Amino acid sequence: MAALAEPPLKQQKLDKNADKQEFLKVFEQLRDEIVNDELLAGQPDFAKAWVKEMMDYNVPLGKLNRGMAVLDVLRSVAGGKGTELSEEAVFRAQALGWCIEFLQAYFLVADDIMDSSITRRGQPCWYRQPKVGMVAINDGIILEACIFRILRKHFCSLPSYVHLLDLFHEVTYQTAHGQLLDTTTAPIGTVDLTRYTLDTYLRIVTYKTAYYTFYLPVACGLRLAGVTDPAAYKLAEDICVTMGQYFQIQDDYLDCYGDPVVIGKIGTDIQDNKCSWLVVQALQRASEAQKKVIEDNYGQDDKGKVQAVKAVYRELQLEAVFKQYEQESYNKLVQTIKGQDLLPQAVFTMLLKKIYKRQK
Repeated sequence: MAALAEPPLKQQKLDKNADKQEFLKVFEQLRDEIVNDELLAGQPDFAKAWVKEMMDYNVPLGKLNRGMAVLDVLRSVAGGKGTELSEEAVFRAQALGWCIEFLQAYFLVADDIMDSSITRRGQPCWYRQPKVGMVAINDGIILEACIFRILRKHFCSLPSYVHLLDLFHEVTYQTAHGQLLDTTTAPIGTVDLTRYTLDTYLRIVTYKTAYYTFYLPVACGLRLAGVTDPAAYKLAEDICVTMGQYFQIQDDYLDCYGDPVVIGKIGTDIQDNKCSWLVVQALQRASEAQKKVIEDNYGQDDKGKVQAVKAVYRELQLEAVFKQYEQESYNKLVQTIKGQDLLPQAVFTMLLKKIYKRQK
């Protein structure tokens, strides 16, 4: 399948900015529909104001790559068929993208509480707002429930409605179990280095990250495009899972080596006792003395102990190990994408371009 010629970089940036502004306008419409939901007729103004502020604070401030990818996928499939998208089709892709962003917001609100995180997206975590606290748990439930209000209002007449409902339920289930494995493999305060294996790590990131970050947007776009071939979805799942593993390994790297100002949060994987790609790689390479340093210092909220672990990472040159892994993974993904003919290559390449050598 021949690659399509791309527009100049400046034009790509203009198109992306325009798409983002249109995407944000759709959020405002969906948010207002939720705040004024007819199912909650007579809701007091202070409750409506809380929901509006909570959504504004947690939903639209990220990179929005997951949500905007739905329209990108739909365009890729439509372009391959020579089909022009209607305004209604574009709106539905954007609305479905916001369902993914609501799901992401729900996960992050819950994850920040579980991890006792400090910042998220360059601002204090929602639960750390003085007036919020553990009310954030209910706010997370509301964020998830918003997904199904949006689907009911804008998609219930489509043949794909049941498939979309099932898809969101399935991916939420997978992600929750990935989070469970993450938290029970490496509970805060208990360091058991024998649990930090590559197999366990890959299972965590596949279920915790890959499905909702990559497969969900692609599957949503394919459903809107009318794709029904099970083989196409299996191909998408295989590629997206590999891409998701690559993405999470990048995230682990940035947690340690990234600039907090750039990535929008303070990395805490070492003190949080995370089964991170870096510690798994370190344990595979470390001498007995280096393993002892990790065992004595990992999973403790102490700056000196965190630095001791990072010193072992430097001794083992894990930054170079990551860069070699990143290039090899990218090359393998490119070969896989080019080697299939079930779906347009652009369905996957536009996602891969967004994450290759990312800094945040």
